[in-house]
Amino acid sequence: MSYDWISFTTDYGIDDGFVGVCEGVVARIAPRPRVIHISHTVPPQDVRRGAAILAQAVSYLPPAVHFAVVDPGVGTDRRGVVVVAAEGALVGPDNGLLVPAAELLGGVRAAYELVNPAYRLSTVSATFHGRDVFAPAAAHLAAGVAPESFGPAVDTADLVRLPEPETTVEPGKLTTEIRYVDTFGNIQLAATGADLDASGATAGTTAHAHLNGRSVKATVGRTFADAIHEGLIVYVDSGGRVALAVNGGSAANDFGGQPGDPVLLLFAR
Repeated sequence: MSYDWISFTTDYGIDDGFVGVCEGVVARIAPRPRVIHISHTVPPQDVRRGAAILAQAVSYLPPAVHFAVVDPGVGTDRRGVVVVAAEGALVGPDNGLLVPAAELLGGVRAAYELVNPAYRLSTVSATFHGRDVFAPAAAHLAAGVAPESFGPAVDTADLVRLPEPETTVEPGKLTTEIRYVDTFGNIQLAATGADLDASGATAGTTAHAHLNGRSVKATVGRTFADAIHEGLIVYVDSGGRVALAVNGGSAANDFGGQPGDPVLLLFAR
């Protein structure tokens, strides 16, 4: 199976030539597929955030090879893999980055280790597998090379998975944790919109958000404007997750939260 599209997500940034070089490698091998750039400003080595960004995007993209590199273990014995999902394929390090997106693409069907020298560059740098291993693999996959051609099968149960964040729902109460902080300073939580509904909170409900030793009064709403200016709002974001935002400001600046930090939301009853 070949693909018309390759998506590309990294922590490489946009100031250096790393992204362009990888795209050039892809184009030399498979000039026909088009590239969709999801993000190249994932915080360096933040696998959890990279996984969240990729997972939030893939459901809105056409069938594609999803090429992602957030790889603090580059050059070590961590595996490079191609993960076959029901609705696409993913290429990158086996460090938890790929599996959440694969699950949203219909589930993991198979996985193969990227070891066949025919589908990588002739010289492989210890520190730039994005260029030398993953970009060639993504290009060859898009051009129609079968996933099993890249190397031995990997037991899908052995793929690295990030720890699942925990959410507890009680009447008038949500106990959860930070999943992701975006560039606007909005704090996405692990809790879902269904969790918020199950807590009994509805639009207009008064909430108290407890995070990093602070307790801040908030409003449950649908849009940022449902809170007063510079007021805190609890809402369901475009990814279907409960989130905290400040109308006209930054919740991250106010709270200083990081992924994994616990959050308690208490709702007036």
